[in-house]
Amino acid sequence: MPLTIKVQGQDVMVVEDFVYLGSLIHSTTGSTCDISCRSAITRAAMQSLENQIWKSRLAISKKWKLYNTCILPIFLYGSDCWVISKTDACKIDALDQWCLRMLLGIKWYQFVRNDNVRRLMKQPKLTAIIQSRRLTLFGHIMRMDNKADAKRILLASPLANWRTQPGHPRITWLSTVQQDVKQHNLTLPEAADLAQNCPL
Repeated sequence: MPLTIKVQGQDVMVVEDFVYLGSLIHSTTGSTCDISCRSAITRAAMQSLENQIWKSRLAISKKWKLYNTCILPIFLYGSDCWVISKTDACKIDALDQWCLRMLLGIKWYQFVRNDNVRRLMKQPKLTAIIQSRRLTLFGHIMRMDNKADAKRILLASPLANWRTQPGHPRITWLSTVQQDVKQHNLTLPEAADLAQNCPL
């Protein structure tokens, strides 16, 4: 429910979430709400094409191209800025499997393993695609001029008197990138140096 606070004597309405440039921004600063919203839109888009495309006699290769061209961009919009928890990652890959099974016409009662579906389509996991986009954005920011706002914000150090709230620390975008580069046996400074030395 929206709250109203006074700022300089005027009533200002404060909301928990709002849509900005097509992305759902939540007061928790997490991406779970935006991921859920994108998932719902993607499922609706898949279902709207079920009878005309996915159940048609089109070749699988054509359906695969339509899926990558028309469906994936719906879900991936703004995904390079997402902060993804383990729970979010499981939901994303579950959506990916649901879409691929609908594309192939595989029903739940046919007991086809997820690995077999992935092998048949030769499609990387949706979380892997998001990770690639996230690292691309990180590299783009690292190649910016040192005075660029995005780079200054990303590399800014907290104030000396700044203290985190008690409890488990929140997942940040930068900590997510740190986990990404760790999979490639790199530290965050090493990845930043590597990105800066790469040609545009």
